Amino acid sequence: MSRHRVLPTLQKRHVPLASAMQQQAVLGRVPVARSFAAALDGAGLYPLRATGIDIFQINVGRKCNQTCRHCHVDAGPDRTEMMPDAVMDRCLEVIEGTDIPTVDITGGAPELHKRWRELVVRARKAGKHVMDRCNLTITRLPNYAYLPAFFAEHGVHVVASLPHYREKGTDSQRGDGVFTESLDALRALNALGYGQEGTGLQLDLVTNPVGTFLPGDQTGLEAEWKRQMERLYGIRFTRLYTITNMPISRFLDFLDESGRLDEYMERLVTAFNPAAAAGVMCRNTLSVGWDGTLYDCDFNQMLEMPVHPAAARTIFDFDLEALSRREIVLGPHCYGCTAGAGSSCGGATA
Repeated sequence: MSRHRVLPTLQKRHVPLASAMQQQAVLGRVPVARSFAAALDGAGLYPLRATGIDIFQINVGRKCNQTCRHCHVDAGPDRTEMMPDAVMDRCLEVIEGTDIPTVDITGGAPELHKRWRELVVRARKAGKHVMDRCNLTITRLPNYAYLPAFFAEHGVHVVASLPHYREKGTDSQRGDGVFTESLDALRALNALGYGQEGTGLQLDLVTNPVGTFLPGDQTGLEAEWKRQMERLYGIRFTRLYTITNMPISRFLDFLDESGRLDEYMERLVTAFNPAAAAGVMCRNTLSVGWDGTLYDCDFNQMLEMPVHPAAARTIFDFDLEALSRREIVLGPHCYGCTAGAGSSCGGATA
């Protein structure tokens, strides 16, 4: 059973940066050498446009059993926002009525949504590749102990958060005891065939830096992680994703409080990589908020920056053709996805 300490969210503590508008204002005041649009223009990529929709990412709510220090969603047990039935119904209509190949389910802890199982089952029945972004500790709660077997039964691609393969690095971000519970969850998944060759059950881990620096080389880190996870804990996984800490929500609050925001943004701007920019996830992904608003990516969603007004802005007005060629909405936080080897929900982009 989960016993780790849970911190209150920014919203619960009434921190000003719980507001998306306030986050945008703070980011907008940071002096940068050039705007992100200008950086793209210099690389011949402006205006940045979608290349289609390969991934339909659904954020089913902000409620979570954890409160991680770096969370860009400000998710936690005290959040109440969850996708209503009308929005879920329309999402399922889009899934079942289009040829978008991948459904990416996220949260919060997405498994807490009352219709999460239905969403998985119907998406799989529609022939979709289904990804679930799991925090692992949710599987250790009594009411959710069924999850590993359910994942395996339906061939769900599990994308699991684990900041580091050492206890200190993980617990410092996610809370005391999270690492041990995460290992227990990973072993349970391994026992069902996840991460094992020939099973087809994909188990990917997501790591982000513990601090204000960029991720290391994803290929090199994956080799190191695979070696260490098996040597130290007897655990196997499929792939490692490296993700840059985005200057949004709790990590933005940390940067602002510690006086390191300008330094961090300068680091991201200096590391701008045109090759990474060409492969950003917003070009082939559409993100749906819990309330049905449409966004270019999960990060824009948390800053409440909907898709371009020329495209349909809610799931109820979904227009596949218009959304597939929409112009991407940009902001200074976009430097986080284009620094170094790039960063996306699928890891490095270059």
